[in-house]
Amino acid sequence: MTVIGKVWDSETKAPLTNASVFAEHTTLGTVTDKEGNFSLVLPEGGYDLIVTYTGYAAANRRVTVADHSNLVFEMKLQDKVMQEVAVVATGEVKDGWEKYGSFFLEQFIGKTTNSNNCSILNKDVVHFYFSKRKNRLKVMATEPLLIENKALGYQLKYSLDSFTHEYNSQVSIYTGYPFFEEMKPESDGQAQQWKEARERAYKGSTLHFMRSFYQRNLQQEGFEIQFVVTINGKDSALKLKNYYDAVNFQLDDSSKTLRILPNQKSLGVIYNPEKPADGYLKENEEEPSAFQFSTLQFQAGQPVHIESNGYYYEQNDLTINGYWTWDKVADALPYDFMPSP
Repeated sequence: MTVIGKVWDSETKAPLTNASVFAEHTTLGTVTDKEGNFSLVLPEGGYDLIVTYTGYAAANRRVTVADHSNLVFEMKLQDKVMQEVAVVATGEVKDGWEKYGSFFLEQFIGKTTNSNNCSILNKDVVHFYFSKRKNRLKVMATEPLLIENKALGYQLKYSLDSFTHEYNSQVSIYTGYPFFEEMKPESDGQAQQWKEARERAYKGSTLHFMRSFYQRNLQQEGFEIQFVVTINGKDSALKLKNYYDAVNFQLDDSSKTLRILPNQKSLGVIYNPEKPADGYLKENEEEPSAFQFSTLQFQAGQPVHIESNGYYYEQNDLTINGYWTWDKVADALPYDFMPSP
């Protein structure tokens, strides 16, 4: 499909030339012309279309086959957005990287083997805010983060919307819009190394799972799903005879979009072909060691929709816990990645 639209300043309505327009979590993007217009060809599936422009806050919109033309993005100045955050939070922590840098990298980039070869190149655009009253750390960036992932062979431009860590609950949440660019390998050996590393990152990932769900081949790809219910204060697993009936699997023939709404809110996901990483087990000794186990928590009565490329929405309606939280930016793959047959 061809996505068509234009980008302008929200106050002056002046067109923004050379604004970056890209499909989130892909290698597919373009820039606007002198009139702020853009056209972008995307493979079949669903995407979050992101627009970034220096000095402006990123804008986003979901696009599908049914809604992909005559799109208008009204961009707001970044300074105003940052000022709003500063009002809510306390003042910026001047030595933020010294105090919180290592912790932020662990929670954002990750602690996997790949994270050791992943780095942020423009740390100066990152700003740290800490609220003593709420016991909360908030991190924002004035420009897209430039991330070099030498483990998978990607350079990312990550428009970080926000990162927050609640110290009371020990929960970190970050939102943003990554755009992937393939790095040029220095040799055939490095190209093969990246290919194999990407294949490893894909296996058992949420992208792998969503595509397998869409194609109705969960078991063939090594996945099991079960309901997780609480009985007498303890979580118990209920095995399912038919995975697809249990989640009310409905594939729309016209839009090619899958709709699922499990009969229980908590869905356990087992990936049998691989064991959890040693680092994960050290931090989560109570978790099973023979397979990777994650959970998906659905909002009551709110279905999740999955496109053929593995894109799913509304992503805020689905809470992910367990092993999938171990893999962060260092192990992320674009939606247009395709594993070897």
